[in-house]
Amino acid sequence: MLCLAESKKIILVGIPGVGKTTLLSKILDHIKSQQKSVNVVSYGTLMFEVAKQNGLNDRDELRKLPVTKQQELQKIAAENIAACTEEIVIIDTHAFISSPEGYYPGLPEHVLKIIKPSNFISVSAKPEEIYSRRMTDETRNRDKNTLANVKTELDVQSGMISACSVITGSPVKYILNREGKVDEAADKIIQSLGL
Repeated sequence: MLCLAESKKIILVGIPGVGKTTLLSKILDHIKSQQKSVNVVSYGTLMFEVAKQNGLNDRDELRKLPVTKQQELQKIAAENIAACTEEIVIIDTHAFISSPEGYYPGLPEHVLKIIKPSNFISVSAKPEEIYSRRMTDETRNRDKNTLANVKTELDVQSGMISACSVITGSPVKYILNREGKVDEAADKIIQSLGL
C-alpha cells in the first residue's frame, strides 16, 4: 500500500522586529533550491481574510477582538493550514496576541490539534535591536513601544512556544537573529529541520 507522507508543518514565531520576514525569504530560497514543494502561510493574514468578510478593515484590529471571536478565526485558519498538501508548510505567526484581556496564546491547544505541527522555530533578537527596528517601521499600527515591553514580549514568547512543544511533543529550536547575521540564523534553522 502506497501512502503519501504528510506535509512537514513548521511553525515559525517571532515578535515584531526580530527579522522573521527576512529569515523566511532565505529559508524559502534554500527549500526551493532543493526542488521541494513549499508553502509559506501567514496565520494572521488567513485570520484577517475571514475577519474582513465580517466587516473588519484593519489587520491590527484583530488582536482587539473578543477572545471568543479570535478563537473562531483561529480555528478557520488552522483548518485551512491543515489542508495544505505541499511537502513543507511554514506557518508564519506569533506565539501570543496582546489583547485587552491579556496575553492570549496565538497557538492554543485546539489550533495545535488541527495543524499537527512537526517543528517549532522561535526567533528572537537582542531587545535593543528589536526596539530599534520597530521604531523605524511605519507600515503597521503598533502598540506603545518600550524596551521593557520588548523584553516582556520575548519572555512571553519563550514560555508560550515551550508550552506548544510540550503539548504536541514536537521539538522547538530557539534562534537568535543577530543584526547582520541573517544567513547564519537561516543556516541554523535549515540544519535543525534537516532541509
